Formats: sequence, structure tokens, C-alpha cells
Amino acid sequence: MATTTPPQKHPRGLYVLFFTEMWERFSFYGMRAILLLYLIKSASEGALGLPEQTGGAIYGLYTSSVYLLTLPGGWIADNMLGQKKAIWWGGIVIMLGHLILAIPGSSTIFFLGLCTVALGTGLLKANISSIVGNLYPEGGARRDAGFSIFYIGINLGSFLGMTVVGYLGEKVGWHYGFGAAAVAMFLGVVVFRLNSGALEGLGEPPEVKSKPTFLYVVAGALAFLTTLVLTGVLDAVSLANVMKYVIITITICYFLYIGMFDKSLSVVERKRVGVLFVFFMGAALFWSGFEQAGSSLTIFADRHTDRFIAGWEMPASWFQNANAFFILVFSAPIGALWIYLNRKHMNPYVPVKFGLGLIQMGFGFFIMYWAAQYAVEGMKVGLGWLVFTYLFHTLGELFLSPVGLSTYTKLAPKKYYSQMMGLWFVAASLGNLIAGLFAGNFNEGNVAEMPSLFLQVCLFGVGFGILMILLYKPIKNWMGGIE
Repeated sequence: MATTTPPQKHPRGLYVLFFTEMWERFSFYGMRAILLLYLIKSASEGALGLPEQTGGAIYGLYTSSVYLLTLPGGWIADNMLGQKKAIWWGGIVIMLGHLILAIPGSSTIFFLGLCTVALGTGLLKANISSIVGNLYPEGGARRDAGFSIFYIGINLGSFLGMTVVGYLGEKVGWHYGFGAAAVAMFLGVVVFRLNSGALEGLGEPPEVKSKPTFLYVVAGALAFLTTLVLTGVLDAVSLANVMKYVIITITICYFLYIGMFDKSLSVVERKRVGVLFVFFMGAALFWSGFEQAGSSLTIFADRHTDRFIAGWEMPASWFQNANAFFILVFSAPIGALWIYLNRKHMNPYVPVKFGLGLIQMGFGFFIMYWAAQYAVEGMKVGLGWLVFTYLFHTLGELFLSPVGLSTYTKLAPKKYYSQMMGLWFVAASLGNLIAGLFAGNFNEGNVAEMPSLFLQVCLFGVGFGILMILLYKPIKNWMGGIE
């Protein structure tokens, strides 16, 4: 009699990481939901009252730094602490940062809190994803499914955070929202500490620890940029523009060094690094559009959307919840779809999934192009425009982001494992920075330009997506047999 092999269960460690990341994303996305509003709303509303251009630049610098700092965070894990200790200490630093933000006071205290959260997130974010990949040494569709489950935790935390922090921040008081984010991160740290036994043997410190020369370089660069700001040489907008080119330069140099000058890597490994660079470019473009959620789309929700439901005005930040809601609805079905298609030998190649994700993101901005036409005429549009935009953005995210995370864990050379995961998040860093700078164009005197701004994002997303689909064969060949 023929027997069937029962499907393998996911390891318990996945669920430890699931809930740790859920609470961390509660704190991050909850605070991000109200950050730009807090920066640009008037002082009479308890906010900072900055101009849109300055507020957008600060928003972009913060959200960009969160992901950019995953690069030194990955280096610290690979060369000094190991992934588990990096997650533990990163969570504690994040919690302290949110506590600082919860203290009403000067703008200096507020910016100190932002910097602290960014440092902690850089230490935690890439390393928790790295351990998820290590749970599935066999790779394949099961690893993709594991990342899809992990992604549900990310978006469950996002949904809860934006609901709670968004409401407290907009309706009760900004600093109450920031305080709720601190509580969430405390819960994440507790969950991780109490259940760390499920990760036995994973993410341990390296046997031979490296000298912290790289960290000295990073610290020196941060000190230099801080000095330029404090002395007035650079303001927030000019610093954001400088950082855009700094990130691009660092990324290109990093990929060139690993892919061309490290002679310890084989030819196959170097080609895989080249593939990761292509995926980096696609991801950076995707996130530059997708991360408009917390910037230009939130401004559109606040100023140009009719948010009244039965006489009650919904917080503008809650529109971002549409993304998290759709993720929770569609994550498991799409993860199951990849497994089903894989069994039928019909699973789309990774470049095709990336291309489809970019096209769907672009289509979401095509919807906003039409919504902005009404705003130009002085009308407030209905809720559906933003909701359907977030639907297409979410579907694009599910095609691109979990698969991208999984692919980076499979293609990254072993000696650069966490650092390559850091580079994946640097793509999000660059995208967030561009999203913040883009939002600076959305001031009251520039309403007429909104349709063309949204259309630009649409065309870039759709164009690059089509290009990746057309080039899927050479990209697949350079992956060296890994799917």
C-alpha cells in the first residue's frame, strides 16, 4: 500500500520570532502612522508645526535610517554578538527610544528619541529575518511559506499598532501614542526572552570575533553628519538629499566589493550577488512608491479625503491599516498558492514575481492619479480611492517582499549572510527616503501638481516591472540553480 508523507510542521522557533516581530512592528508602524502628522500639524494641535518640505525630509530621514542601520546591525551580528543577542539588545534600545518620545518636551528630546529607535531597529530588524531563514536549511517552497507566516506577524503588529497608536496620537495626545509603542516593544522583548530556548543553536555568536573597525567608520560618518546639521551647514531637506546619494554610493560600493573583489567567493556566488543587486534596485523602486503610505498618501487622507462615517471623523492615519488588513486576508492564500504552483511545476520565477509586484504598485498610483484630479478641483474624495490603492499596493507587496526576503537568504554568500540581509533592508531605506522627499511636494500651494506626481510613480513602477519580467531568463540563469 502506498503511503503519503505528512506535511512538515513549521518549527516552534518561527512562532517565537512571529510574536517578537509582531510587537516590534506594532511599535514601529504605530509611531510611523502619526509621525508625519505630528511633524507638520500646527503647534496649536500639540504638534511641531513644521513646513511640509521639512517634515517630509525628517520623516524620510528617520524611516530611511531605520533600514540603513540594518547594515551595521547585520555586521555586528555576523562578527560580534550573533543574531539572538542582537535582537535582544536591539529590542531594549527601541523600547528606550519610544519612552523618550513619550516624554513631552522640546524638539531636541523628540529627535533624540527618533535616533534611539532607529539605532535599535537597525540592530534587530535584519537579524530576526536572518534567523527565520536559518529555520529552513532545506530551502524551497516551505521556506517561502514560513516567510509568508512571518509576514502575517509583521502585518498583524502593523494593524494593531496603527489602530491603537493612531487613535491615541490623533484623538487623545501625540505622546500617549508614542508611549503605547514603548509598551508594545516591552512585550516583544519579554516574549523573545522567555521563549529563546526554541532558537537553540541558531544565531549564536561567531567563534572568532572581528575587530570593530567597520563600526568606527559608521560612528565617524554619523558624527560628521550630526556636526553638519548642528552647525547649520545642512538643514533637514539638504541632509535628506545628501543621504540619498550616500546610500546609493554605499550600496554600489558594497555590491562591487563583494561581487568582484572578494576572491574567496566562487564564480557562481559572485553571479548570485549580481542577481541580488538587480533585486535591490527593484525593491528600492517598489518601496519608494509603497512607503508613500506614511507620507503623501497620509497627507492626501488628511486634507483631500472625506473621512466622516455616520458623523464620526476617522483618523487619517487609519487608512494605512488597509494595507495591514489586506495582508492578513491575502498572506496565507498567496503563500499556499506558491506551494500549490510549485507542486505543479508552475511556480513563477522570482524575477517574474518581482515584476508583477512592481506593476501592481504602479497601478495603485494610477488610481491615485484619478483621485488627485478631483482634489485639484477642490473636492474631497470618498474612502474607496485610497482603499483600492492600498489593495493593489498590498498585492504587489505580497508578490515581492516575502519572496525577496526568502531569496536573499538563499542567494547570499554564507560569510556575508546577515550583511546581505542588511542590504535588502537598505533598499527599503532608500525607498523610504525618496518617499519622504516626495511628500515634501504636497503643500497647499502645489495641489495642481498632485496628478502628475502620482502618475510619475505609476510609470516608473510599471516600466521597471515589465523590464524584470522580460529579463527573467538571464536573471534566473545567474541564480545558479536556486529557485
